Amino acid sequence: MKQKATIIVVISACLAGFSGVLIKMMSSMEVTSIAGLRMTLPALGIGLYLKYSGVKIFRQKSPKMLLASGLNAFRLYFYFIAYIYTSVGSAAILFYCFPMFVALMGYFFLGEKLSKRQWFFLFLAFIGLVISYSHLSFSFENNDFIGMSSALVAGVVYAGTVIIFKSESQNYNSNEIVFYQNILGMFVFLPFFVNGYSDVSMHDLGICILYTFVTGFVVFKLFFIGLKYLEASIASSIMYLEV
Repeated sequence: MKQKATIIVVISACLAGFSGVLIKMMSSMEVTSIAGLRMTLPALGIGLYLKYSGVKIFRQKSPKMLLASGLNAFRLYFYFIAYIYTSVGSAAILFYCFPMFVALMGYFFLGEKLSKRQWFFLFLAFIGLVISYSHLSFSFENNDFIGMSSALVAGVVYAGTVIIFKSESQNYNSNEIVFYQNILGMFVFLPFFVNGYSDVSMHDLGICILYTFVTGFVVFKLFFIGLKYLEASIASSIMYLEV
C-alpha cells in the first residue's frame, strides 16, 4: 500500500504546482476574498456530502481537529500574502522549508525517525530548490520582506497541521480531514469574500473557483490519502515535486 500511497502523493504534488500561478492570475481579488472562497467551497461541499452519507462529523477528538483547522486558516492567510507580496520563487523557497519542519516535529511528537541518508536527500532536495530559483532576484525591500516572512510563517504552521492530521489519520477518512481543514477558515474568511465580491471580475472569480477545486479539494484529498499510509516526513518530502 505504501507504493500506491507514494504515487498518490506524487500526483497531489504535481497538481499543487498550479497554485502559485493561479494566485498570481487573480489580480482583482483581495487575499481574504481568495481565502474565503478557497475554504468555503470545500467545507460546504464535503460537509453536505458527509451529512448525506450519514457520517457524524463532530465526534471523538474533534477539538484537536478544530485546532488544526484554525491553524490552517492562519497558514492560508500568510500563504496568500507571500505569493502576492514577493516573487513565486522567493515564496516557494521559504514555504518549502516545511518538509524539514515536519521531519523535526514528526520526530518529537510522532516518534518518526529519518535515517542519515533520508536527512541527506531531504536537505539535497531543498538545496536543489534554492538552485532552481537562484537566477531570480531577491530583495529585502518592504514588500518582499513581508512576503518572504509570511512564506516562512506559513511553512512552519503548515508543518504543524500536517503533524496533527497525521496523528488523527486513522480516525478520520480523507474527506473528513479536508472538511476539518477548511471549516473554521470558512467562518473566518467568508465575510471578507462577501464584502469584496462586487469588485471581483468574472475572470478572477472563475480562476478562484478553479484554484479552489484543484487545490482545496483534489490536492489535499490525495495528500491525506497518502499521509494515512506514509510517514509525515516522507509524504511532505515528496511534495517538493510541486515546485
